[in-house]
Amino acid sequence: MDDHIGEAIARPDLIDLDEGLTCLRFESMKVASALAAVRHLLDTGVVRPGDTLMDSSSGIYAYGLALAAHRYGLRCHIIGSTTIDRPLRLQLAVLGATLEQMPPSDDLGLDQNRRVRRVREVLRDNPHFHWMRQYHDLIHGLGYRAVADQIRKDVGEEPLMLVGGVGSGASTGALARYLRESAPDTPLVGVQPFGSVTFGSDHVTDRQIIIAGIGSSIPFGNVDHTLYDTLHWIGFDAALAGSVDLLRRHAIFAGLSSGAAYLVARWEARRTRRRVVFVAADTGHRYVDSVFAHHEKAADLDDLSPRGIDEPTELIPPWCRMDWGRRPAPVQAVHREG
Repeated sequence: MDDHIGEAIARPDLIDLDEGLTCLRFESMKVASALAAVRHLLDTGVVRPGDTLMDSSSGIYAYGLALAAHRYGLRCHIIGSTTIDRPLRLQLAVLGATLEQMPPSDDLGLDQNRRVRRVREVLRDNPHFHWMRQYHDLIHGLGYRAVADQIRKDVGEEPLMLVGGVGSGASTGALARYLRESAPDTPLVGVQPFGSVTFGSDHVTDRQIIIAGIGSSIPFGNVDHTLYDTLHWIGFDAALAGSVDLLRRHAIFAGLSSGAAYLVARWEARRTRRRVVFVAADTGHRYVDSVFAHHEKAADLDDLSPRGIDEPTELIPPWCRMDWGRRPAPVQAVHREG
């Protein structure tokens, strides 16, 4: 029996979709990350009950951090993306978290840069706040050891391929590290939106989309580019088609980044003998109007395929694939403190 709802939410479901495809389905993925990170900070004396935790978030990390603060008797302050919707705002308020939300924007770079500036302003005025640094601190990967153990327990020793959004590097990156402790050859396939600096697509614009949870306009300190074997860049229409097909074909109601990961995993599964596990990071509730209301316009996935490229300079929407080969970060994606 769990002591707190956060512990139950942190455990994903593993769903066999046949044809060598498995969905790692979270209600809200960053709960696993936030709970373990906060527990580590308390155990090491970095924070104490009653302290205030603060961070920037596009949505699901805000929820995870608010639950962790509630679980451990801490305060929580969120600098939120324009993408945070009314249901989440209300949950944060009732949980006792305070939220500063950025003005409306359809520009990923503007939204994230505003949040970074505001974080620094709040820290200047409140130096006693603890900045969680979800984009930079490796402690956010600690919670995924239990998830990797769950995958191995449920799937067994079958060779795996892992597919999912790159995000802050503390999800697919951490999962791959833990899975490779017993199977070093496990391939890791990262999913990115166009316009993200992390793997060099910042020169390409997809104005329809903010998948802030899997891409970034700023360098992230806890992304280890040398973990990734393959990269896929997915545009809005292709991700929408993936989300709709995942619900229609498999009854899994998941978010836009989940649809992108499913699209990629389905394509990769047809070309490998490994079982392909893809990450569905959250539910589809906040995408009802932007994605699922347009389900009749969704493309057939069999009509979609990636354009193979050799370098990020060749990127063109709506979908590209590149053998990354565990190479280092592009120069613009290297995080420098300060």
